[in-house]
Amino acid sequence: MQKRKLGRSNLEVSSLGLGCMGLTQSFPPFPEREQGIALIRGAVERGVTFFDTAQVYGPFSNEELVGEALEPVRDQVVLATKFGFDLSNAGRESGLDSRPETIRSSVEGSLRRLRTDRIDLLYQHRVDPDVPIEDVAATVKELIAEGKVRHFGLCEAGVQTVRRAHAIQPVTTLQSEYSLWWREPEQQILPTLEELGIGFVPFSPLGRGFLTGAIDENTQFESGDSRNSLPRYADPAARKANLAFVELLREIADRKDATPAQVALAWLLAQKPWIVPIPGTTKLQRLDENLAAADLELTPDDLREIEQALPEAQGARYSEAMQRMIDR
Repeated sequence: MQKRKLGRSNLEVSSLGLGCMGLTQSFPPFPEREQGIALIRGAVERGVTFFDTAQVYGPFSNEELVGEALEPVRDQVVLATKFGFDLSNAGRESGLDSRPETIRSSVEGSLRRLRTDRIDLLYQHRVDPDVPIEDVAATVKELIAEGKVRHFGLCEAGVQTVRRAHAIQPVTTLQSEYSLWWREPEQQILPTLEELGIGFVPFSPLGRGFLTGAIDENTQFESGDSRNSLPRYADPAARKANLAFVELLREIADRKDATPAQVALAWLLAQKPWIVPIPGTTKLQRLDENLAAADLELTPDDLREIEQALPEAQGARYSEAMQRMIDR
């Protein structure tokens, strides 16, 4: 698989990574542990070198799964994880906590669960309004000097936070949602990252499954599926209206002998050479489908056609409570 560098850093990864959250959280049914391990190792065999997890996924069980799966090939891959939630209440997520002492204890826990002596990319999962970002960046800078962390990342941070953090410890990459139906990063985020030489890692590049064409207005999500609480998915009318995205993708996919998912990922890869999407899946055949997008070329005419025909997405991305955690 082709490689990409995240911004002007020396962190080189496969052009598509694997988001591992869905193996243990948010999108049931979850695979058995051995199936999850086989999927992650299958990704390595197919050339994926970039794996994304977080403490809060589970909590903790996702890091444990990823750590076990990648232990035999640890030196061949780039491991990314995240801190920033208060998990002190018996592992239950209860707000944000990016105090320096919490960051340090979080990193020790992640190193243990990931079965490694260093974290390649450590993200602040959400900006903590009670802790100056300068203190967060300074703490990660110390951890980098100690060899426990290699690179610093931010998730869902706004441009001023990115600039302030970058002034203390260079930020290697920002992670945020970005896809054909969520293009908010284009307004301020992407120009700022390009200016500063910071990479960009889009999560939910397939719209949590919607852009694959597998979801319509009649889809029933399982109990415990996070999409039940997200307006864009919970409202059947919004889902029906948003099928226009799938129809557009399918038109282009049919001409390219591809799938809607592959066109959606190829579109992201075509935006900037320092963008590395991290689609998630629990099935090897979907992994193969996603990875084939790296070889799908969209011409300037294809990209213009998508731009001109793109509808406006219906329904809010997040609930009000979740949106309050976004630093915009």
